[in-house]
Amino acid sequence: MSEKAPDRRTQRTRKALFDALAELLTEKQLHKVTVQEISDKAQVNRVTFYNHFLDVYDLYDKIEENTLVELGLLVLQLEELPAQEFFKHIIEYINDNRTIFKMIFSPNATGQLRYKLNKLIEGVFRQIQTEKLKADINDKKLEYISCYRAQGCLAVISKWVLEDFREPNDFIIKAISSLDSSLESSF
Repeated sequence: MSEKAPDRRTQRTRKALFDALAELLTEKQLHKVTVQEISDKAQVNRVTFYNHFLDVYDLYDKIEENTLVELGLLVLQLEELPAQEFFKHIIEYINDNRTIFKMIFSPNATGQLRYKLNKLIEGVFRQIQTEKLKADINDKKLEYISCYRAQGCLAVISKWVLEDFREPNDFIIKAISSLDSSLESSF
């Protein structure tokens, strides 16, 4: 039996709850957030919250899962593009999902999603370089350089997000592309 796609109202409600928790996580730690606070911020009642999620942790897990799936699918679509075009789409995605990324890089975040995001980006860089160089995916130099690339990209993105997206997208795209192409040439 196929699963029915959620209607627009359900999607809006879930997005409101996602954004509410994300905003609260920029202010306090996950274990201190209550269902009532999320419901109030999302302007829904507690029953509506419980119609969608078991508890605050379930909501957080769904945010994490949703973000990783969306970003993973986007990266798969973009991996053949030149660096500047690749980063353009990634930065636009982040900009379109500001609330979630403010949560990810907030000092109050659990760090789980940031870690998984790092591993996703690291894996993509590693796979791309493996294919380009026809190298072994388990090559240690490739492993360390991919780790460094991913951390560098996330550091720039983190600074941008924590400074409330002060710099324009094009500035960040050029900065990351420039730094990344310099590093890629070391292969």
